[in-house]
Amino acid sequence: MYKILIVEDDESLRLLTDLKLKKEFDTYLASDGIEALNILENVKVDLILSDIMMPNMDGFELVKEVRSFDEEVPIIMLTAKGEIDDKVTSFDNGVDDYMVKPIDFVELKCRIRAILKRNNIKNINKITIDDIIIDNDTLSIKNGKEEIILPKKEFEILYKLFSNTNRIFTYNDLLDSIWGLDSESDETTVRTHINRLRKKIEHFDEIDIETIRGLGYKGVIK
Repeated sequence: MYKILIVEDDESLRLLTDLKLKKEFDTYLASDGIEALNILENVKVDLILSDIMMPNMDGFELVKEVRSFDEEVPIIMLTAKGEIDDKVTSFDNGVDDYMVKPIDFVELKCRIRAILKRNNIKNINKITIDDIIIDNDTLSIKNGKEEIILPKKEFEILYKLFSNTNRIFTYNDLLDSIWGLDSESDETTVRTHINRLRKKIEHFDEIDIETIRGLGYKGVIK
């Protein structure tokens, strides 16, 4: 059974979320970011649900801490803060999804299942999507009909986008992780590489790279 960490300072909402999820998932409960990190020291969870506004350590701080030692665990923010700036900050920090309260628990469970399913597509060296294989060993994308070997930067973009499909990666995410913090490259560099990559993979009908205006890009499985 998948393990889910619920981080919420409102006790009634924390217990309600637990009640709605615990029949399908193993749930762990924390009232703030510090308590969540203590749990994560001892438990390898499959997904984190976190509020933003919490005492001691808020959701933004928690995400930064988690991403410092785990880039892969999916994180969904559940919050009353629906402003675009909060969404941008969340995705910029490495959040996979975002829901505004009051939470529809049927929708929440659908989103959790979808993220966990996508997260299971990948392994250490290869990502498999239907008959497509994105191969880190050969820097290639292939299916039963063709194989394309990509330049290293383009492959790294492709691999990152489809390691976490439907997660929005900002320009800064891609610049920092692929070009490095000290690089003088900018958003134009990312756009140029994305455009080249799109042309090369356009015959792979099962996947697409979607532009999220004002935020960045995400890998999409059609």
